[in-house]
Amino acid sequence: MSRISTHILDLGLGKPAAGVAVRLEKQESANWRLISSAETDRDGRCPRLLHDAKLSAGTYRLHFDTATYFAARKIEALYPFIEITFRVGEGDSHFHIPLLLSANGYTTYRGT
Repeated sequence: MSRISTHILDLGLGKPAAGVAVRLEKQESANWRLISSAETDRDGRCPRLLHDAKLSAGTYRLHFDTATYFAARKIEALYPFIEITFRVGEGDSHFHIPLLLSANGYTTYRGT
């Protein structure tokens, strides 16, 4: 099964970041094409951003609307959005891109 998923943990609150708007886009020449959009569930997860589409090689990005998330919690944050761009190779079938988030920083890695 082809899959791109993400999981957000709010390090400042010590729990999953529920309700964060996420967009998955794929680069086509100089433009970005929207593949899907979702909102993290109560566990901070978007498990199936590709839905039933096949994962193909190319450059993708995840766009996280962190401004709305932090504003709803009355927390002043440094980054209004976070974009993570990553490359999918030929034959790759699953990408999990976690985001560890705080009001003044973030980190990411390729998960399993």
